[in-house]
Amino acid sequence: MPAIASHSVLLNLDNATVWASLSDLRLAPHYVPGLTGCRLHPGPAQEVGASRRVFRKGGRWLDESVVHWQEGLGFVLRLHREQAGAPFPFRQAHFHYQLQAEGSGTRVVTRLYYQMRGGRLVERLLRKAMDQVVRQIAENLKAFYETGRTQNAYFK
Repeated sequence: MPAIASHSVLLNLDNATVWASLSDLRLAPHYVPGLTGCRLHPGPAQEVGASRRVFRKGGRWLDESVVHWQEGLGFVLRLHREQAGAPFPFRQAHFHYQLQAEGSGTRVVTRLYYQMRGGRLVERLLRKAMDQVVRQIAENLKAFYETGRTQNAYFK
């Protein structure tokens, strides 16, 4: 059973506006901490099968491929490095974005489902760090979508 890190934020934007930004997979470096860039892989830009490579400080990179897509509601990304599977220290990792209309705004729920190499002990040791990363992504996403200002100091 995978571990889960989750956080939600309420945006002062309607669902259609939030979805228009969220479904543009190229925007992640504006709100995901540590990213320096993003490039879509050949193929679809949205929906199942869409894939991107995100670049991190220090020259590291990660592939993220859409494995589930619900138009207007959210999607799931599988985190991997080419065909090699999830990057260290993960055995597997999936990042979920979910939208829920709430009054005149939109609640965005971010979740990371993961299993670590090293098992439950490593998952317990890294739980706080995983929770913090997922929370920071959600908070940065809210600030970027509402203001249009990049929230990631590494992405210029």
